[in-house]
Amino acid sequence: MNDTQFQRLKAEVRGYVDGRLRELSVRIEETGQCGPDVWQELRERGYLRLAAPEAYGGHGLSFTQYLQLLELFSESHGSIRMVVHVINGIWRPVDFLANEAQRERFVKPLVRGEITAAFALTEPNAGSGADIETSARKEGDSYVLSGEKWLITFGDTVDYLLIYARLEGTKGYEGTMALLVPRTAAGVEIREMSSTLGLTGTGHAHIVLKDARVPADHLLGEVGQGLAGALNGFLDPSRICVGMTCVGLAQRAFDIAVARSRERVTFGKSLSQRQVVQTWIAEMATDIEAARQLVMYAGRLKDDGTLTPPPASMAKLYALEMLQRVTDKAQQIWGGIGYFKGYEIERIYRDARAQKFEEGTAEIQKAVIAKHVLAGG
Repeated sequence: MNDTQFQRLKAEVRGYVDGRLRELSVRIEETGQCGPDVWQELRERGYLRLAAPEAYGGHGLSFTQYLQLLELFSESHGSIRMVVHVINGIWRPVDFLANEAQRERFVKPLVRGEITAAFALTEPNAGSGADIETSARKEGDSYVLSGEKWLITFGDTVDYLLIYARLEGTKGYEGTMALLVPRTAAGVEIREMSSTLGLTGTGHAHIVLKDARVPADHLLGEVGQGLAGALNGFLDPSRICVGMTCVGLAQRAFDIAVARSRERVTFGKSLSQRQVVQTWIAEMATDIEAARQLVMYAGRLKDDGTLTPPPASMAKLYALEMLQRVTDKAQQIWGGIGYFKGYEIERIYRDARAQKFEEGTAEIQKAVIAKHVLAGG
């Protein structure tokens, strides 16, 4: 997409976020539901196929163009930005390992919105890496899966679960596998998880696999490639995306805090005239811009084909910690009333905690960064 077309699309999204999505955000908080009508509206407007190639039915945006739109969507409700973020990215790990037949059968329908899928790596008793315990064994022309996954975003409603498992008897990266498992397959039990602190309306699933059978042609790539596909095909670009969702949410918190500082008068002065508040505003503005530039730097590496794990982890690490600082100051500017439900800053404060756990905690990002730094030393 050329720059003129992109700027037109960006202006369209800006208007949509500031108008319709503000209305939907209020409705979602009031009803506790981000229903299928929201998904359908986003899909009909083309907002769930932004980053996919035109050959797959997507808009063909560059990664950095997509990041700019994701920042805008992240200024809206947490469940809406989650839909946009996840659905615009879930085709990547499938495509990363898919053969041509699977690309026609799964990847392109995912982009077009004809089927949906959820990324299912995290387990109750293992981290999101080489210690996964979910196992698979080959029986004829099928794989039989046993194990558990949980905290799986949209795992309660999608058509397919992108399950990461390991061939029985293997360790570490050896034997890891990625399989597309129909959510309704025999042996797949979906347990709906309790409501989260924020992200009202976003469903999460606890998936129990009890000898769940899936055809062998649902294996993506080869045995032993599963985790590489998860990390390179999804987690690295998704960590950059999560970083930008932090920037977008922080920007919204900042904007309404600045507006509040001008409106709120105490002892004959607006808060914006008080030096301590001016200091906070300067710190917040600088923090947000620093995070934005770090995320965009990682995004340019992705566009250039030179992305490695450290820049992705740095972008996510700095942006998520920036978001905590900014939302804390923003709520402080709002004062006690900002702690009450019904005020946007209260909802933002809750939503901001989710990014701390998405695509790996701060501690995980630090471990990735340190590993590469020390390996190079």
